[in-house]
Amino acid sequence: MNSVGAVLPVDLHFDTPLQLASGASLNGYSLRVETYGILNAAKTNAVLICHALNASHHVAGYYADEPHNMGWWDNMVGPGKPLDTNRFFVIGVNNLGSCFGSTGPACLNPQTAQPWGKNFPLMTVEDWVNAQARLADRFGIEKFAAVMGGSLGGMQALSWAIQYPQRLAHCIVIASAPKLSAQNIAFNDAARQAILADPDFHDGNYYAYKVLPKNGLRVARMIGHITYLSDNDMAEKFGRDLKNGCFGFNFEPDFAVESYLRYQGEKFSHYFDANTYLLITKALDYFDPASATGGNLAQALAPARASFFVLSFTTDWRFSPLRSREIVRALLANRCKVSYAEIDAPHGHDAFLLDDARYHSKIAAYFERIFFSIHKGLG
Repeated sequence: MNSVGAVLPVDLHFDTPLQLASGASLNGYSLRVETYGILNAAKTNAVLICHALNASHHVAGYYADEPHNMGWWDNMVGPGKPLDTNRFFVIGVNNLGSCFGSTGPACLNPQTAQPWGKNFPLMTVEDWVNAQARLADRFGIEKFAAVMGGSLGGMQALSWAIQYPQRLAHCIVIASAPKLSAQNIAFNDAARQAILADPDFHDGNYYAYKVLPKNGLRVARMIGHITYLSDNDMAEKFGRDLKNGCFGFNFEPDFAVESYLRYQGEKFSHYFDANTYLLITKALDYFDPASATGGNLAQALAPARASFFVLSFTTDWRFSPLRSREIVRALLANRCKVSYAEIDAPHGHDAFLLDDARYHSKIAAYFERIFFSIHKGLG
């Protein structure tokens, strides 16, 4: 199917201070965004895409000078695709604290004229949503047709329904959870410790030393990547295949899976920022809307007025279907309109990024409903 083609990111600056959950504030900041499709005259066909840990505003299309740099959800967003840009105006936004254009740790702190580094304030999902609401204001969008995301992006979509219930008609939560399990928090901390222990980390101020904590970031990515794949998927891709057909009797990679993980870690260490990794994994850990209601998720979701589509994958053990069902039960307790799909896919957590005809057909059908409700003036 067609791509949205060559795209250009835009940086939007905001001067009004953004108060953060930590008690800190950002007095001025920029958000990098990309848009696809055309906003209709009534501004009722806008869809916000919230990204996961290592993604960005670059949701679809490619850059003219980097034709192979395709958007991370290009198989989902575009003309004739499940989220059809012939029908919807789609906004991809890079979150604060990221390393892909929005204000983050590698940017200059205006008070010191040096990179923020370790002094960049920790963010929460709720902080990101507040910044995204200002972005909607900038576009003159009073109400999104839908807010959609997978994994950490799904948490943001869920938070939108709580924080700004009147500003979205539909909430699409894919391969996500209402909070991280203790195991997930442990994985995140193990990854962070790998970065913090890297001699090149320099307490987060490695920019001044003109070095990067690549070894720590490599290991962090390897830990994370293991959790994104299912056991069956790894067995099918790699099994116990030997890289060179025999044991090397050293500590270099013998098995194909070891070589693959080291490749993924090495690639990641060249384009991602270590301080950003620390910050975003902490935001993942902190997300728990029910913490304000004594652990009662239904009560936390009581403000929601959107219709919901919650989708999970059977082999996703990091954000398992059990966690999606928690969300569904809480929504049903509030008599919210909710659709739920559980896809029997072998790919683990990464399934939400991949081509799967059943998955994509369900998303397409849901957006078909949204489109006709807009056409009929229903929302």
